[in-house]
Amino acid sequence: MELDGARTFVAGASGALGGSLARGLHDRGARVVVGGRRPGPLADVASYVGTEAVLFDAVNADACAEAVRAAVTQLGGLDLLVVTVGVAAFGPAVEADPAVVDELFAVNVLGPMALVRAAAPSLAEGDRGQVTVLSAILADLPTNQMAEYSATKAALSAWLDVLRRENRRSFSVLDVRPPHLDTGLETRALAGEPPSLPGPVPAADVVEAVLAAIAADGRVLGWDPKAGALVSRSA
Repeated sequence: MELDGARTFVAGASGALGGSLARGLHDRGARVVVGGRRPGPLADVASYVGTEAVLFDAVNADACAEAVRAAVTQLGGLDLLVVTVGVAAFGPAVEADPAVVDELFAVNVLGPMALVRAAAPSLAEGDRGQVTVLSAILADLPTNQMAEYSATKAALSAWLDVLRRENRRSFSVLDVRPPHLDTGLETRALAGEPPSLPGPVPAADVVEAVLAAIAADGRVLGWDPKAGALVSRSA
């Protein structure tokens, strides 16, 4: 899609990756509204992109939908929705706290679904609508001590695959599956301690790959360990 002038809502922009994507989209000419749950970091990004921030918590599906409506009102429509919300949790599968599992699925799966559903009518109105959602490499490689976390990413990616097929004439769908990044997400886990993880990939590298994939109307951006990079693939 053409990024210059694209009316864009970045949900999760109070996080490191979402904030960087919002800034990158703005630098490429997009009109960007940012949303997230942490007022301080979100205000910094909103100041950079020159619009009013939208505060919301992805654990609440109704709040997600309202955040999209607020962004659409501010922008006068919507061409691109970028979803970067997410939380982590670690530990053996049989020891998972049900409350933690509920929150994992609320934020990582139900929240993104609610955001997309709310955005779909506006995205379908134009001729260049696109949804870009960050899932994770865990959708391809479920990992020990991350059973529930992996399950949320696999569920989200499966949903995005069906969403793409069902709406191919209305808007495009890009599923981004990055590896472990240097954003410190693992230090803010809902529960548990992370297992031994590979060295983090610089988030800046992922941002550039995502921006290129958005511009190219990509479908899936997955991690290629041989190339040491995110690469586009058909599904």
